[in-house]
Amino acid sequence: LSRTFSRTHPTSLSQQGKMAAAVSQMAALNASFAGAKVTSKAKTVSTRGVSARAVTPVRAALAAPADVSADTVMDCVNTVRFLAIDAINKSNSGHPGLPMGCAPMGYVIYREAMTHNPKNYQWFNRDRFVLSAGHGCMLQYSLMHLTGYPSVSNDDLKNFRQWNSMTPGHPENFITNGIEVTTGPLGMGICNAVGLAQAEKHLAGRFNKPDCEIVDHYTYSIMGDGCNMEGMSGEGASLAAHWGLGKLIAFYDDNHISIDGHTDISFTEDVCARYVAYGWHVQHVEDGNTDIDAIRKAIDAAKKDPRPSLIKVTTLIGYGSPNKSNSHDVHGAPLGADETAATRENLGWKYAPFEVPEDVMTAMDCSAKGAAAEAAWNAKYAEYKKKYPEDYAELNSIITGELPAGWADSLPDFTPEDKGVATRIHSQTMLNALGSAIPGFVGGSADLAPSNMTLMKQFGDFQKDTPAERNIRYGVREHAMGAIANAIALHSPGFKTYCATFFIFSDYMRSAMRIAALSGAPTLFVMTHDSIGVGEDGPTHQPIEHLASFRAMPVMLVMRPADGNETAGAYKIAIEQTDRPTTLALSRQVVPNLPGTSKEGVYKGAYVVSGPAAGEDVDCIIIGTGTELELAVNAAAELGAKARAVSMPCWELFEEQTDEYKESILPKSCKAIVSIEAGSTFGWAKYAHKSIGRDDFGASAPAGILYKEFGITTEAAVAAAKSLM
Repeated sequence: LSRTFSRTHPTSLSQQGKMAAAVSQMAALNASFAGAKVTSKAKTVSTRGVSARAVTPVRAALAAPADVSADTVMDCVNTVRFLAIDAINKSNSGHPGLPMGCAPMGYVIYREAMTHNPKNYQWFNRDRFVLSAGHGCMLQYSLMHLTGYPSVSNDDLKNFRQWNSMTPGHPENFITNGIEVTTGPLGMGICNAVGLAQAEKHLAGRFNKPDCEIVDHYTYSIMGDGCNMEGMSGEGASLAAHWGLGKLIAFYDDNHISIDGHTDISFTEDVCARYVAYGWHVQHVEDGNTDIDAIRKAIDAAKKDPRPSLIKVTTLIGYGSPNKSNSHDVHGAPLGADETAATRENLGWKYAPFEVPEDVMTAMDCSAKGAAAEAAWNAKYAEYKKKYPEDYAELNSIITGELPAGWADSLPDFTPEDKGVATRIHSQTMLNALGSAIPGFVGGSADLAPSNMTLMKQFGDFQKDTPAERNIRYGVREHAMGAIANAIALHSPGFKTYCATFFIFSDYMRSAMRIAALSGAPTLFVMTHDSIGVGEDGPTHQPIEHLASFRAMPVMLVMRPADGNETAGAYKIAIEQTDRPTTLALSRQVVPNLPGTSKEGVYKGAYVVSGPAAGEDVDCIIIGTGTELELAVNAAAELGAKARAVSMPCWELFEEQTDEYKESILPKSCKAIVSIEAGSTFGWAKYAHKSIGRDDFGASAPAGILYKEFGITTEAAVAAAKSLM
């Protein structure tokens, strides 16, 4: 396709000639629909050419349902378009352009290509779909309604974007049954799709047998120009090719429109060439508006290639709208009554708002097909159980989320006599113990495994040719890593997955961590080098505000354990989570195993380590976390018998305790409560009267020097407490 674009600046004579040609071509294109014509007004915004294939009439294909005519197929496509139009008009909010342009590929994916059972959205061996361009979610809601998902009724479509709606403004897996992952931030979804495909390849490599292929499903995704602009999509695409994820099929909605206007104002690269360079199988469907057979053939070709597949599908955003298609006007605003009427006339659509033709509802329903597919798989799975009982037990744990009995017994206990090590070293002990105890325990680091201490020594690396292994090498790709790990966690409830980097580099993946919290993905984020204790690497590598910022994030559990017992307790809690993620902040510097710490104490969020027991009278309290708990214990000892040292590894868990328990640990009658933590003091005023920490950036020097120079010491804690008494 030739692509030249008009701008807001004056147009040259040669450009005017191209524009006139494009107007003529677009008129021919739209004339193919019910004899209606599109006015030239809509095409003055662009001179982009339209290939001759754009006017190819819809025709039946080998992959089309045998009892469904080509006319009915097109009615299915237009039903998707108008359900989206009507819902967005009714809500007076939304993005109609993508559903109108992507309806043909959406129809082929949901009705013809995907193996799924709408009546059991949790069936393990279903194909997965991710709408990376999540703003176009009325496409997915319409398809789910038409194919038979009970979670999206016609009334739900009418309630789009409203309070307590099952059809929110972006796909949300915790709201709508049948949505796999929560998408919205562009680029996130395609990385989620990589994670789902990675999980499938790992399980297939680990559990399939020559006589029984029990894991066999595809992951489909639709992404747009914005997804490809976001850097994280490149990170994920690079990994997908490296891992050889041949069951990942991504559709690139090539419509050349973003919020600002035509994408040529900022995005002119050859996307297909980039994906070829990554190592993907790449195809181009030149007319995604009408050539449904080309979409079918592209999927067939993708399934025959061992590489991940990108299918670029050139579409007209807002297809069928006479005056708004191919413009940013249709990207993120309702068509409105007049333009909707014109679009109905243009596409020959005679039905009322939200009306679904009976033959469309019959043709689109996948309930029977899906139930038959699941029944066949269930029979195969029963045979698998008989032939391979040990493998079945492991796979079933991953599918159901039922962890093996006694898994927590693998986590060791520590005494003060045990040699002190950094909590990142304790973390490695826990990771290796859990890897042997839990079949679905997988994970890795962003090229920092020797520093994060995240390698499971009993397993090899998940790679293209060794997919059954359980160490995941993410490379220096934190943002994609977070999104991929979230998707693995959401693929099957028995997956317990972790991803790791330096705490400072959580900045690169914060969006993915936030989506984990929002979507209830129980991902473990292992963050080492958690404070100014990083030392000589300096302020670029020293977290300051990070603990405070993640504590401010809803749902996220933030754990900063002080020693071996607390690290074991933190991991036990993290593994037990089914609908919220955990961030573990772990030290580079060595810490002793302290008297009074325990796994059980971590469950309370805060507990007494030394001094007067919970509920007893106190003169002062020193609260410490992580590496600073030792300083708090030493300060309390110096302050006397009525000074209490409290470990507070997790604010969130402490807030979940009863008022009576919280009062027993931090009584309101005590007016001398001091916190000490090597990070921002922001937020500590809720618990302490004075806070010792660092509210500026760090510096490059040995850790001990930094603690002394910044006043994060036992002496400072003692002085602060005395000033309050």
